Amino acid sequence: MIMQWPHDAPKHQVIKAFERLGFEISREREHIAMERENPDGSRTPLILPNHKRIKGSTLRTVCTCAKIPREDFLKAYNKT
Repeated sequence: MIMQWPHDAPKHQVIKAFERLGFEISREREHIAMERENPDGSRTPLILPNHKRIKGSTLRTVCTCAKIPREDFLKAYNKT
């Protein structure tokens, strides 16, 4: 069974999921900037809109840009 993206995910739950994946908030204004340091020393940026709820299509795009597999995000998201 393929797990689906949440439709209108609460912002705090989305941020918690990305934190479980190693991201930290670096800036929070109109958008939320997060960053993760990779084992090779490089950094992976991630930008979220600072809305109360995040659409599934936005989550899919953010995860694709940050090279996060859907299954990894959904496992972290469902632990919250």
